[in-house]
Amino acid sequence: MTQGVLLMAYGTAQGPEDVLRYYTHIRHGHPPTEAQLQDLLNRYEAIGGVSPLFQITEREGAGLQAVLDRRHGPGAFQVYLGMKHAAPFIVDGIQRMADDGIQEAVGLVLAPHNSRMSVGTYLDEAQQAASGLGIAVRSIRSWASAPRLIRILADRVQSVRGRFTAEEQDNLPIIFSAHSLPERILKDQDPYPSQLRLTGDLVAQKLGTQHYSFSWQSAGRTREPWMGPDILDKLTMMAADGFRQAIICPCGFVSDHLEVLYDLDIQAQQHARDLGLHIERTPSLNDDFEFLELLADLVEEAQR
Repeated sequence: MTQGVLLMAYGTAQGPEDVLRYYTHIRHGHPPTEAQLQDLLNRYEAIGGVSPLFQITEREGAGLQAVLDRRHGPGAFQVYLGMKHAAPFIVDGIQRMADDGIQEAVGLVLAPHNSRMSVGTYLDEAQQAASGLGIAVRSIRSWASAPRLIRILADRVQSVRGRFTAEEQDNLPIIFSAHSLPERILKDQDPYPSQLRLTGDLVAQKLGTQHYSFSWQSAGRTREPWMGPDILDKLTMMAADGFRQAIICPCGFVSDHLEVLYDLDIQAQQHARDLGLHIERTPSLNDDFEFLELLADLVEEAQR
């Protein structure tokens, strides 16, 4: 019997003409103001007009399929995609499973750190759709401490050290970052912040360093407070403390998209230059072979 795999990601606008629909969907059906819409359009324009997230997610799905086929033979697993805010939506992926006669599946979100406000909503949506179609879904809620993930991230930190001079490397802190969430999750003892710290702690331990810290980024534009310090504030504080260089490891994200290509590569880089800081970002995991092997490991572990 073929086992389904629902690989889930945030989704993105497919082009400038799709940004209004996409932004409205993120805002639970409330259209953005003209100023908010134009700001988002400007950000997309700054990274080339469209985010590569969907194409990367497609390659990740195809790559995971290839790894599972190699390990178990064709037909043992079938990978489907489900996006939170764009087609194919999560319910579309579940429906395609049902159409193909899938009875059991694994739900895997392309984000290692679990929060009831993020990963939890993807998995709940998948479970609700699947239960109505008679599909049993095993949910993978977190892979923040997966050994292969820690090794990949440590290798990426090590790979960017060479972009700094020998003098800079003598005092080179690491900033681990992830997408901010509203501060109210702290009152609910949501696991998200502690899981980010777990990942950072394990990567730093593997690198043999205690010279690291954490920050948040890409906070939503709402009236309620979001977790900090924001990456821009973090850089300001580091400059005030006398630092002149840092590595940013956005371990909360796996793929290149707006929050990486704009928020870090453009906005944070400009802020760092204004402060006299030299910062470098670790490369995203995207569809690199070692990351696809990690995804296959997670699927297999969920089947046991």
